[in-house]
Amino acid sequence: MADQNQKAEIFELNNGTMRVFITNYGCTITSLSVPGKDGKLADVVLGFDSVDPYMQGLAPYFGCIVGRVANRIKDGKFTLNGTDYSLPVNRPPNSLHGGHKGYDKQIWEVAEHKKGDNGSITFKYHSRDGEEGYPGNLSLTATYTLTSTTSMRLDMEAVPENKPTPVSLAQHTYWNLAGHNSGNILDHAIQIWANHVTPVDENTVPTGEIKPVKGTPFDFTAQKRIGESIHEVGIGYDHNYVLDCGEEKEGLKHAARVRDPSSSRVLNLWSNAPGMQFYTANYVNGVVGKGGAVYGKHAGLCLETQGFPNAINTPNFPSIVVQPGEKYRHSMLFEFSVE
Repeated sequence: MADQNQKAEIFELNNGTMRVFITNYGCTITSLSVPGKDGKLADVVLGFDSVDPYMQGLAPYFGCIVGRVANRIKDGKFTLNGTDYSLPVNRPPNSLHGGHKGYDKQIWEVAEHKKGDNGSITFKYHSRDGEEGYPGNLSLTATYTLTSTTSMRLDMEAVPENKPTPVSLAQHTYWNLAGHNSGNILDHAIQIWANHVTPVDENTVPTGEIKPVKGTPFDFTAQKRIGESIHEVGIGYDHNYVLDCGEEKEGLKHAARVRDPSSSRVLNLWSNAPGMQFYTANYVNGVVGKGGAVYGKHAGLCLETQGFPNAINTPNFPSIVVQPGEKYRHSMLFEFSVE
């Protein structure tokens, strides 16, 4: 467990062009500022000015790392090696993002903080056997690194100590490339390198099918305005895309490209995860954030690279079970530019 003397603080990474603030409470990105076409910095993530609102539970997973298993586990139940496990049903009828007190609501230990052009910060957390219903002790690290003037990498690792366990971490930042306080993201254009999506039931749990996106409102294989077909998918996008057609770089696949027309900011995301939940902040409603900005529905978008939702109960999905002696590795690269 984290040292009881640990307190939640906000740390800075700054290379002169890009400025990022991250708290050890949930490894949460509270602010990330990059230049737009006018050269001016804008903060492009939804969040709060201090750690207090996060700790009070006011954030709908703004900016944090979620786990032990991201996304939904159907009915909060799974069976592993003949043993049945029950998890907190914190988003009825399912367990969501690790339960009532997932990794997003824990104070992580700051293991290292390097300043400068390639500044980085490493957080550690020890998740105990039975925490939120999950089996086995798990040692975790998460490192955010400024890898160039306008790019940041996140490397997450988890090592089970004594039992096999499902592990699927996700980074849950809500992006708005026009600026966190600029309204909705419906005019942002997105391209997702996925030919398939996993359809969901009425409780947003994948049915187990893997369906082509071609000819559906889920098709972002070519760049498309987010608002173009959003009215055809209920309250908005909240779906897992199968990352099956992106080119590779440094062991990571191209997952998504987002562009905001007003600022010309672009975000390219690369990841080694098999899936990505594309979520358009459908449930955000009147959250008062940084500088008094009020975040409403579709105020941001999430690009949560991850294992497939409910994979632990779906044999035809890629397995998220990690054995003792193995290491879970999940990396993401966020590249910002103007074009």
